[in-house]
Amino acid sequence: MKKLLVCGVLFASTTAIASQPEVYTESALIKPAVKQAGGFTGPGRGEVYSAAKALEAKDDTPAVLTGYIVESLGDEEYLFKDESGEIIVEIDNDEWKGISATPDTKLTLLGEIDRDWTSTSMDVDVVRMGD
Repeated sequence: MKKLLVCGVLFASTTAIASQPEVYTESALIKPAVKQAGGFTGPGRGEVYSAAKALEAKDDTPAVLTGYIVESLGDEEYLFKDESGEIIVEIDNDEWKGISATPDTKLTLLGEIDRDWTSTSMDVDVVRMGD
């Protein structure tokens, strides 16, 4: 009798567990295709926004410059110009991300200042069409 009772309890508990809905569904494992927007957009502490200020900034200062590339200097270096002046910018070929530019194309460059003993330039991380 005890064996029959134990078997009945085990059968009932197994059936109850098996009949519960699946907790992790396939749709819960798929990541959303749309990236959520959010966060702060605006000036940050210590960022420079003009070529003239970039030339005075300390090494590794974040910079966001909007203006025009007026000349290629070779070796991924370009002469950048905005209303405040000119600065040499270094843009690796893979940072262009398919953007084609001429001296008439307004661009926004994001990167950091690269200052050494004899010169100051900007190392560009992101190139996008100007605002």
